[in-house]
Amino acid sequence: MNNAANIAVDIAIILVLIAGISRFRTPAGARFGNAMAALALLFAVAVALYRNPMLSSNATLAAFALAASSLAAWRVSAKINMTRIPSLVAFQNGAGGLAALLVAIVEMSGAGPAPGAVASAAAAVSVSLGAATFSGSMIASLKLSGKIRQTPTVVPGHNIALLFLSAACAAAAALLFAPGDPTSALVSLAFLSLAFGALFSIRIGGADMPVLISFLNAATGMAAAFCGIVIQNRLLIACGAVVASSGFILTMVMCRAMNRSLMNIIVGGKAPARPPASSPATASSPELTAAPPAPVAASQPEQPAADPLSLAADALRAAKKLIVIPGYGMAIAQAQSETVALAGMLEQAGTEVKYAVHPVAGRMPGHMHVLLAEADVDYDKLFEMDDINAEFAETDVALIVGACDVVNPAAKEKEGTPISGMPVLNAGDARSVIVCNFDDKPGYSGVPNPLYERPNAILLFGDAKATLASLIAKLK
Repeated sequence: MNNAANIAVDIAIILVLIAGISRFRTPAGARFGNAMAALALLFAVAVALYRNPMLSSNATLAAFALAASSLAAWRVSAKINMTRIPSLVAFQNGAGGLAALLVAIVEMSGAGPAPGAVASAAAAVSVSLGAATFSGSMIASLKLSGKIRQTPTVVPGHNIALLFLSAACAAAAALLFAPGDPTSALVSLAFLSLAFGALFSIRIGGADMPVLISFLNAATGMAAAFCGIVIQNRLLIACGAVVASSGFILTMVMCRAMNRSLMNIIVGGKAPARPPASSPATASSPELTAAPPAPVAASQPEQPAADPLSLAADALRAAKKLIVIPGYGMAIAQAQSETVALAGMLEQAGTEVKYAVHPVAGRMPGHMHVLLAEADVDYDKLFEMDDINAEFAETDVALIVGACDVVNPAAKEKEGTPISGMPVLNAGDARSVIVCNFDDKPGYSGVPNPLYERPNAILLFGDAKATLASLIAKLK
């Protein structure tokens, strides 16, 4: 195959990949787009193997490696439920960084001619980013799976240690340009970058985890692109660049949704405080967060407390408009089917139903969209925060299922918290707020939620799956 034909094949594969990724803009097209992107990458692997002169003498080994890795990946993915998808995504992202790291080291340490300055610089970036994203992604995966403490961990002299490791990595990278075998310099750079990635990621937690995942994804794409320069593979350069750019764009979108800069998140800072809203439902005055109980006349006997489940059922029966707010607790309880079943029952009774999805709900970008798609929600009913926030004031019931931080009015009312200044869904503006959370403890950020104390809140604490099943039975 001549060079022109090779270039034409590469361009075709890249165009299919980009076309597939472009379908990710809507939930309806994401499934097909994912299949297109996977097909493009499959062809890219096949083309890379076909062009490699080693294939003729190692075809059996290559086929065995591909078959074994594919089978292992399929079995692992098949056993992972939706709750553990974020930790799996972080793990897979780390595996991509490790692959770029190993390929760059093997290529640079070969018995061929001494690498040039461009190859040495590309190898330095690929090894450094690959190692850092591998260790950082493993830390993120362990946090998301609950294997290590999920809250930020700051060691003494954290920033100084990161600066020292950065300088040490730069020194190790400079050794690649010295005459001689670069293997020792590459290995040193890899270990230093592994330490940097772990130290970098371990102090990020809470609501910042989706941002960390997308940022590490962008870094892995960059490592792959520079690895492509090392091995002179156009497809790897292009595919890595697409992943890097899309990951970085997603990171910026997530930061904007949290009203924070990327640097603010990286150094563990807090969002700038916003002025409190003027409406009574979101006022920062402590006296307005919960209305005082009405005085009871001395001649009246004390009335027994109403059953919250009955109150919730009555509110849902009377609702003309309902907004459902899913959160990570819905994933933990595997309550997406019950959530959608309840919403469908109300729709049949004439209630208008919409779903409000916060950009950082869950533990990875798009986590709630995946869960709701699994339950066959009509994609036209999914709305982003900016598109639906103004509608809560005209909504009869806001149904919260396993969400806390993304509906926490403390983000607007209090300063100095991890979520201060972060835009949240205005669930409290609805006439009634039904909370189907496990308990009244703070969410991932550790900030107590004053929404639970408001007079329009109906608290149904407990397992969300069981709670929603009880609501469905009550409505029937």
